[in-house]
Amino acid sequence: MEIIDAIILGIIQGLTEFLPVSSSGHLELGKAILGDNSVPEESLMFTVVLHFATALSTMVVFRKDIFDILKGVFKFQWNDDLKFITKIVISMLPAVLVGVFFEDELEQLFGGNILLVGCMLLITAVLLFLADRAKDTNKSVSFTNAFVIGVSQAVAMLPGISRSGATISTSVLLGNDKTKAARFSFLMVVPLIFGKIAKDIIGGELSYESSNFTSLSIGFIAAFISGLFACTWMIALVKKSKLSYFAIYCVIVGLIAIGFALTNSINQ
Repeated sequence: MEIIDAIILGIIQGLTEFLPVSSSGHLELGKAILGDNSVPEESLMFTVVLHFATALSTMVVFRKDIFDILKGVFKFQWNDDLKFITKIVISMLPAVLVGVFFEDELEQLFGGNILLVGCMLLITAVLLFLADRAKDTNKSVSFTNAFVIGVSQAVAMLPGISRSGATISTSVLLGNDKTKAARFSFLMVVPLIFGKIAKDIIGGELSYESSNFTSLSIGFIAAFISGLFACTWMIALVKKSKLSYFAIYCVIVGLIAIGFALTNSINQ
């Protein structure tokens, strides 16, 4: 993989992991528009490295929260911190079940299905519009909310559905505080990413070639730095109810994707 490709893919992953525009959808659109020769297929190792980078950027941004939660957990009492961890575990269940039982079906959706991506981006836009107009509250995520938000995270495995957009919007529409919704959304994905990495390592699905070290390193740095920026920016935007800007963006890109897919279908 060329250095410039590693930088571009790293930035795309870092930004779109946190901004509500769908990282998977944008990568599919990029490959379709530029062609496989222009945007090389990411190896599993490269993909894992990029996700590891964004997981670390999340941990850096929320380092104080994570440290306080861990301190509370090690008190071995049924306190707010242990309750929060339990809610995170509950939120993971739907995505884990979908990943275990429908992994092959999901992979088939990532084969340049631009029409699907366009339609899912429109759904993301609707969620963002609704969430932007929700009233702000001081309510925290409940155990039931955690599971419902987890279902939205599982649905967001579809290309074009933004994970952060779906989970934050769902949480806000359930009446939760916007800042707390963003915090929960970003922290809930960290265990899933590390779990996926562990699964691939144990399953022997990762392969490493020393010749890829430079690309892996540069991609990691690009994803980590852009992830820090996007995560911090997204929290500020949610507080200020600026999700409608991303909704408009998703509508525009979604309609372009649908038009592109239909035109190609007609020409064929």
